[in-house]
Amino acid sequence: MNNDVSAIAHRVRGQAEALPDLFGRFDFDRAPERWAPEAEAVSELGRVRGAKRAAYLEDPELLARIREYTMLGDRTGDAYAALMPRYGFQRTVAMLVEACDSGVEAVEDAPAELVALIREMEQRPAWLDMDLVEEGAAYERNATANLSPFLIRGAFIATFLNKYSALPMALTGTLGHATAARRVKETATFFATTALPGALERFGPGFKAAAMVRLMHAMVRVNVLSRPGMWDAKTYGVPIPQLDQMPAGLIPVYFLAQEVMAKGRTRFTRLERARVELARYRCYLLGLPEDLLADTPQEIVRIWRTRSATLRYEYDDRICGGLLRATMEAELSADLSPKGRIKRRLERSVSRVFFVKAFLSGDEERAAEVGVPVSRRDHLIYGATMLAVAGRMAAYRAASRLPGLRRLADRRLVRRIERQLAGYGRAEFTSDSARYRPAIAS
Repeated sequence: MNNDVSAIAHRVRGQAEALPDLFGRFDFDRAPERWAPEAEAVSELGRVRGAKRAAYLEDPELLARIREYTMLGDRTGDAYAALMPRYGFQRTVAMLVEACDSGVEAVEDAPAELVALIREMEQRPAWLDMDLVEEGAAYERNATANLSPFLIRGAFIATFLNKYSALPMALTGTLGHATAARRVKETATFFATTALPGALERFGPGFKAAAMVRLMHAMVRVNVLSRPGMWDAKTYGVPIPQLDQMPAGLIPVYFLAQEVMAKGRTRFTRLERARVELARYRCYLLGLPEDLLADTPQEIVRIWRTRSATLRYEYDDRICGGLLRATMEAELSADLSPKGRIKRRLERSVSRVFFVKAFLSGDEERAAEVGVPVSRRDHLIYGATMLAVAGRMAAYRAASRLPGLRRLADRRLVRRIERQLAGYGRAEFTSDSARYRPAIAS
């Protein structure tokens, strides 16, 4: 794939030609307000302790690429989602589900846009090593089964700290507790599903989940751009640009890359490469441009931080605070048993402390200001829970090194993940335009 700046710019501007009703009003030559390359700008990188912003503004080629990607949606996914007026919401979703389950050939009178989307996802990149992907998934199953249920809410709300990237979620009704809970569960479902054995093979459940997430994001773009007064393009650019999906997809390997560099290493080990390969392929299936999917510690950190250094930062309590509070107060479990109630209490405390430690540099005063107060009790629960989880994960890691126990341990992890998925309920991966709230964009 040609990913020089001129090719990216052509792809970005081609959105107006392909879907003029949606993108025809965009001036792609004019950067939106969210783009912040000026030296004095307050950017999202300011929230990263010790990161020197000036160092990430010195590469004009990378800056130009990120500037273009700021205005790129999902051309293939958007084209398919734009068929909703013709086919209706239910039929649009059903055709994609059938194409994932049985092949696009099985879909009667499949539209060309659906064929294009499926064929694009079926095309494996030249760098892909599926053996590494499976190794990465096998490793991730331990954390997915034992740790992720306690952290997913905290990681999810990290995306709400900046109005320039949080607005689409606010517009789609996620300020409501029920919708917020559904979005957290869908996020957890996607990552848990893609950690299952063979999940990212062509007819695996992870491939299908990725297709559904792409359609959900495309539906948001189509819906907000189709309704007058819903979206302020001059301020926010394109809704949910591919660039804003990078943090959610790559956050585990970004933290991993930082750890590797802190140890003075420049290369990943085989197991670390497997974890990176899993994350890269998940993101590829979600439609992220390949040149954003770096495979070395240095490049992962450099691209991530350059994106943060050029994303203008502003906390708007109406947008960001509303999303944070709704998500923290949302009920994620329907288990009313004593064990279920205890687990819910533990999860709430752990997610709060994790959020503050990982995304606010431990600043509890700031956490209280944004609506995520942390108490001494939360810290005690966090410490005890993480100690117990660490012990359980260590036991599974030890078992994975013993030939006689490896398969048994993995089967148990798979069963735990499958129970989690059952508890989350059926993920719809859709966006209900009736819940959209245009007033927030004014």
